[in-house]
Order: sequence, then structure tokens, then C-alpha cells
Amino acid sequence: MLDAMLLRDATTEDWPRIWPFLRGIVTAGETYTWDRDVTEEQARQLWLPPPPARTVVAVDPDGTVLGSAKMLPNQAGPGAHVANASFMVAPAAAGRGVGRALGAHVLDLARAEGYRGMQFNAVVETNTRAVGLWQSLGFEVVGRVPEGFRLPDGRYVDLLVMYQRL
Repeated sequence: MLDAMLLRDATTEDWPRIWPFLRGIVTAGETYTWDRDVTEEQARQLWLPPPPARTVVAVDPDGTVLGSAKMLPNQAGPGAHVANASFMVAPAAAGRGVGRALGAHVLDLARAEGYRGMQFNAVVETNTRAVGLWQSLGFEVVGRVPEGFRLPDGRYVDLLVMYQRL
């Protein structure tokens, strides 16, 4: 399956295939700091921002969008040399290497665009699959926001700040 997966820049025509799984992930409230009631238009603007941001998709041969990632400067001005990225994998494609492929692809894009590092500002500590994936791709936990995230059941858990020098 992964040999046939295509990683490419997203287009506005991809949005209708991204929105259903993005909405489900955000609504679940377990991994993203977004408002769980985000509208489709708000989500589209957040996920498909203008340059210098880049949004990519992982697509299988039949055109199904398996996942997506966006990359942009983590800060403006003197902090713009450090990238930030966000990733979402369609639940139906979970465990098939889509997240790893997107992560490696975005790291390559960041290097090619001259970024000196990549920082994730808010990785929910209970999202152990993501934490493990990012660590396996060379990220390290460089900070922690104690009880920075409230799960849907009301529990507070830490947000991790993860970083990789490029």
C-alpha cells in the first residue's frame, strides 16, 4: 500500500476529502488544541493557510486522502527559521505508515526550504502513538506544559514541546 501512496502538495480540491476526518479528529478532542466546535470554514483557513505555509496530502491510487500535514514558520520575523507542523491521518488509514511517511516528507520539505529546526508546540502526552512516532523520527521533548490540555472526560494532561534540529 505505501509503495503506491503519493505525497503531494494539497489543493483546494482536496479539502472535501480532508474535512471529514479532520472534523472527526478535532471533535473527538483528544489530540488537537483546536475548538471542538470549529466550523468548516475556520478549519479550512487553519489547515490550508497561504504561503509560506505548505499543506500536503498522502493519497492512495484511487484518490482517497489518507492523511494530511501542514508546515509553516513556528514564529514570525527572527523566529521564522524554525518550522512548525501539524499532522492528521484518517482513522481508516491508521497504523499503515501514513503518519511516518508524512512526517519524513515534511522534514525533508523543511530542510529543502532552509529551516534550521522543527518545533511542535503542543503534543498531548496521552497521544502516545504520536509521541513515539516523533521520537523515532528524531524529535526530543524539550519542554512540558503541566496540565496544558483538558481531555473530553475532564482530566488535565501535559502538553509536550518537541523539537528537532535540522
